[in-house]
Amino acid sequence: MSKIIKALLVTAVFFSGCFSGHAQKNAPAPCGPIPSKNQLRWQDMEYYAFAHLSLNTYTDQSWGFGNEDVKLFNPTRLDCRKWARLCKEAGMKGIIITAKHHCGFCLWPSKYTEYSVKNAPWKNGKGDVVGEMADACKEYGLKLGIYLSPWDRNRADYGKPEYINYFRNQLTELLTNYGPIFEIWFDGANGGSGYYGGANETRMIDRKTYYDWANTYKLVRKLQPNIVIWNDGGDRADLRWVGTEGGSVGETNWSLLNANGDVPYNMLHYGVENGNAWVPAEVNTSIRPEWFYHPSEDKKVKSVPQLMDIYYNSIGHNGSLLLNFPIMPDGLIHPTDEKNVLGFGKAVKAAFSVNLGKNKTATASNVRLGSKDFSAGHATDNDNHTYWATDDSIKAASLTIDLGKITRFNRFLVQEYIQLGQRVKEFTVEALTNGRWQELAKGTTIGYKRIVSFPTVKARKVRLQIRDAKACLLISNIGVYYAPQILTAPSVTRNQAGTIIITPADKESVIYYTTDGSIPTRGSKKYQGPFAADGKPEIRAIVYDPFTRQSSSATHEKFDVSRKDWKIVGIADEKVSAVLDGDPSTAWHQSKDKKMPQDLVVDLGEEKKLAGFRYLPDQSIWNPGIIAGYEFYVSKDNIEWKLVSHGEFPNIKNNPLWQIIKFASQKSRYIRLRALKNTENNNDTGYAEIDIITE
Repeated sequence: MSKIIKALLVTAVFFSGCFSGHAQKNAPAPCGPIPSKNQLRWQDMEYYAFAHLSLNTYTDQSWGFGNEDVKLFNPTRLDCRKWARLCKEAGMKGIIITAKHHCGFCLWPSKYTEYSVKNAPWKNGKGDVVGEMADACKEYGLKLGIYLSPWDRNRADYGKPEYINYFRNQLTELLTNYGPIFEIWFDGANGGSGYYGGANETRMIDRKTYYDWANTYKLVRKLQPNIVIWNDGGDRADLRWVGTEGGSVGETNWSLLNANGDVPYNMLHYGVENGNAWVPAEVNTSIRPEWFYHPSEDKKVKSVPQLMDIYYNSIGHNGSLLLNFPIMPDGLIHPTDEKNVLGFGKAVKAAFSVNLGKNKTATASNVRLGSKDFSAGHATDNDNHTYWATDDSIKAASLTIDLGKITRFNRFLVQEYIQLGQRVKEFTVEALTNGRWQELAKGTTIGYKRIVSFPTVKARKVRLQIRDAKACLLISNIGVYYAPQILTAPSVTRNQAGTIIITPADKESVIYYTTDGSIPTRGSKKYQGPFAADGKPEIRAIVYDPFTRQSSSATHEKFDVSRKDWKIVGIADEKVSAVLDGDPSTAWHQSKDKKMPQDLVVDLGEEKKLAGFRYLPDQSIWNPGIIAGYEFYVSKDNIEWKLVSHGEFPNIKNNPLWQIIKFASQKSRYIRLRALKNTENNNDTGYAEIDIITE
């Protein structure tokens, strides 16, 4: 080989290394576990959709029992192309379809069960929702994911060894017949009461051993080599749940866990700094309170400001965002859901389309070996395959960006080169104002992406100060942005005395409201302070900014009868008043030491025509003492009691929102809520609020 050819090859290898990240000459060694290629592809997606549709959609349930009539399923206007088009316009990269939820009903014509679309009236049994979803994703350039519940409340053989063959046969159908699948989702809800082919009993399984996850995973990876696995119920998968369905992951968020053993909720939320496996966080939440469609939630769709808050606390906290759409019975996404998610997409674009720091001059306090391969400019070159790096011994350093002129900004984005691991433990963001460095924000972990927000500042120079890390620093991207203000709708509560309290996020904002459910405008009543509202008021309220002449979306709260004459019976603890105070942030707990939780009995003051009740568990983090199984009684005299409802609050551990239970009309003065069990299997019983539904 000639010297000229050798020289050309060496030059080619050098420049190839410069742009392939870890292949660079003198590149740092990996720090701890690193992501797989599949995990990296998934992380780059950032934002994708869930679509929940099943027989639950037609029964107004959260979880089907498994005996729902297959003939209920008839989404006459179903159009997966509309779902896909909406997701594409909203900035999403894929859709995960609930092919089978816990009730066992299959959205594809599985040859292994009759409990599927092939026996539904929809398209005369010739339909295939999964197939239509796959075609729509392909048309709009989206990736397809599959949700397959391991629990099946319909199957007679669930809990027996033969069910595993059925489960894997269906898994094979889904991973073979619908093209590339980017993610398989195995729900963590496993075992409990169910129809089970007519047995109508409770069956419990060991969710860690029953499904033989090791061999199930082998099957998944054989059928779809490029897939990632999400599993809350079994062996450690590629992705992790974050311990809540509220739409956030921890401010500290390591993409690491330990490969074996149970993981407490707090570790799921924050990760494990020195974990031995790369298991990044997927933040799953719904655009409505529940996962399946409920007409009562049409006014409870998350607003654009709420969705932006979720964005900053998921994608902006080193996670991905999986946002659910509850599909309506006709097969379409509700117009309000559509409007809000498109507004969300526009808000993200408005905030992050212009990187004020792109290709701006950057300098660093340390550069690895003095090499240009790792210079500070690689953090602002808009290329995630290059990075600024420090010497091996340097775990704290700063990088300064000169924006070229005085510039206003209020967002700062930073990314690590995670191909070589996650390192940063503590950082601050500062701006040079009036000749002094002013701290704007501080944080802990960075990982794939971290976004910090702060009040708008005007400055020419901005500095990232990394104060501590596990190893030398590798920063692949920095962004500086100005995000337009989005007004947040106010909160509306009513205390036990019947007084309405409207609270804005910004204390200086002007609030306008109505009490009859009509849309408020600047011509509506101006909120001057708490006011009394008898009867069943329907409050809508907006925040208005007179300087920008912008209004927030409207908060909408419907209240039942006032609780001013209600009394808790038979409990001496003064703190029990929190159950009726109208403030979701306060809670009362019965002692864990009691052998049995004491019934909560409420005197309504007078006889009322009851049609249901509502229970809100403790809203503090990790929600201790959540009631899972209950009985609800009514009485006219506090002597003779009638059981009017009993059962479970489905999914309340993961989604601890208002539980709404309806029953046949009853005239009563007293109500009794009996806690049969909680989600922690102890005697702690917690209540944030208790309320009734009247006719």
